[in-house]
Amino acid sequence: MLADEEYTRQKDKRKKRRAILQGLVLVTLLGICIDALFVFSRYRPYRPDQVKGVDRGFVALSYFGVDRTGTHDLIGTRLLDEHLTALEKNGFVTITGKDVEEYYRSGRTLPEHALLLNFEDGRRDTAVFAEKLLEKHNYHGVVSTYADNLKGEDSKFLRPEELKDLTAHGYWELGTNGYRLYYINVFDRWDHYLGSMNPVVYAHLTPVLGRKYNHYLMDYIRDDRDYPLESYQTMKERISQDYRMLRQEYTHNLGQVPPIHTLMHANTGRFGNQADVSAVNEQWIRKLFVMNFNREGYSVNNRKSSIYDLTRMEPRAYWPVNHLLMRIRDDGFWDLQFEPGDRDQYRQWKVVKGAAQFKDEGVILTTDSLKNGLLELKDHPDLQDVQVTADFLGNRFGTQKLYLRADEKRNRYVAAALVNNHLVVSQKGPGGREETLEDLDLQLFDGKPYASEEEDRKAVAEQEETVFARYAPNTGTAKARLEKLQEVRERPARTVEEGSPEYHPVLSYHQRGNRKLDIRLAGNRLTVLVDGRPVLENREVAVMEPGNLFLESRWPGYGYSQTNLADDVYDGVFSGLTIREWDGEKAGKERYSLAYTGWKKVRYEAAKQGNRMLDWALGYVKYRMR
Repeated sequence: MLADEEYTRQKDKRKKRRAILQGLVLVTLLGICIDALFVFSRYRPYRPDQVKGVDRGFVALSYFGVDRTGTHDLIGTRLLDEHLTALEKNGFVTITGKDVEEYYRSGRTLPEHALLLNFEDGRRDTAVFAEKLLEKHNYHGVVSTYADNLKGEDSKFLRPEELKDLTAHGYWELGTNGYRLYYINVFDRWDHYLGSMNPVVYAHLTPVLGRKYNHYLMDYIRDDRDYPLESYQTMKERISQDYRMLRQEYTHNLGQVPPIHTLMHANTGRFGNQADVSAVNEQWIRKLFVMNFNREGYSVNNRKSSIYDLTRMEPRAYWPVNHLLMRIRDDGFWDLQFEPGDRDQYRQWKVVKGAAQFKDEGVILTTDSLKNGLLELKDHPDLQDVQVTADFLGNRFGTQKLYLRADEKRNRYVAAALVNNHLVVSQKGPGGREETLEDLDLQLFDGKPYASEEEDRKAVAEQEETVFARYAPNTGTAKARLEKLQEVRERPARTVEEGSPEYHPVLSYHQRGNRKLDIRLAGNRLTVLVDGRPVLENREVAVMEPGNLFLESRWPGYGYSQTNLADDVYDGVFSGLTIREWDGEKAGKERYSLAYTGWKKVRYEAAKQGNRMLDWALGYVKYRMR
């Protein structure tokens, strides 16, 4: 009996200790979540002594939106933090819309490194996650919204009362992208006319669309032959009505129209794709707004710019920090310092061209604009019989190249590269001419043969009818679309074998890559494996002398982007690079590795685990707050 009582007491103690421990963990997580989600300080504007009398204008950056971990379109908080940290270290301070107005209206001088930040999507997530980073860096931002989203029909977007609260601590001011996001004159990639559509339909059709589309305020509504479907007066009234509704929504919900306007889309050379349309837009823009962002791609505005024809740069969600700095530097801020990342690893390499950042057991090699980036491993001029493994993680459109047995000028080498989703193995020997040993299309290597043009046309039409049926405005239209879908499915389409040409999709420079290369050199024999599968086995090479290891990234030219955002910088990403001696059969001594070891590895893994826990906790809180 006494034994049972003692056992019960011990069991109760364990329960209490476990409950206390669980409570502490929950309180800690709650505290972390509160700190990560709420702002308690106030924004402090730049000081007068930060204005040096040097007029360099101001840099304008406009992010699509922010997500905790990052998506294809929304930048993750850690990467955004890297961007803002680097800008702060380079002396950038944020300015407000009022500063910009006085810069143009009354000749006000701005700080030498003045920055206007904008976040365009008006999402609640963006405000929550970006605001904590604005607080951390004492930065100010513009939160831009569509007036149509103020009605509160979609919970993703900020409501009027939330927008008012955002401005309370001074970290935000309000901007607008217009009344609505809506697409007109849309064609698919086979030049088939689809008409007009809302952003939900557009998002589901994005994989089958080309570049032929427009925004609601940019042109006449046209037919499949490009003829206007509306008169001048109808077009003018349609566009004017959008501005009137914008004014009504903002005035009713916020008490005023936001002074900062971004015209969608940019770079038309005026205020629309057609002169009459442009004139209507310009009249309303000057009437309603203090300033207008009309261009994209170039980041710097100066006194030569019109306050109604401002430009901004839209960093993509995948841009490493040095990509951003390279673009701003090339716009005229040549004094910017790049981010090296892990300095211990950085010191082991020579940056020949471009910029390098060592992070997460890898290196990001950013090209110079329109050119290449080049890294040389120091103190290893004797690499000869080696096995080199690395994950190549840069975008598919572009070049990531690894040189072995190379001399200082790369007049001789053996090299393996990923070039526009091809594996290209080459050598440059005594003759001084590069010889291609292998050129492999990695789509075919993955067992994915190209469809025929007729098969792709059919697949595109099937997706279009499926989406139009799903989002039809009424049951009658949905039924008609489903009948059309059945007709499309029954339509014959010849294969390549039956005589239809192959369809080769245009490679977008946004598509991420992920390939593990294993390169083995012993004597005059070369073996290359991709993702663990042999591509070359014991191929004879002419370059026998020991030499250096180089990494190269190369800009591929202005590639395809559905949103027409041109980019003249490319990032090669080499992760887990490891060099071992190789005797032709097995690996020997490790000569170099980017992988962390010891306490650095422990700290790295602990930080990753901590971030996973925080992501889970914030996701849980976000779910409960819906």
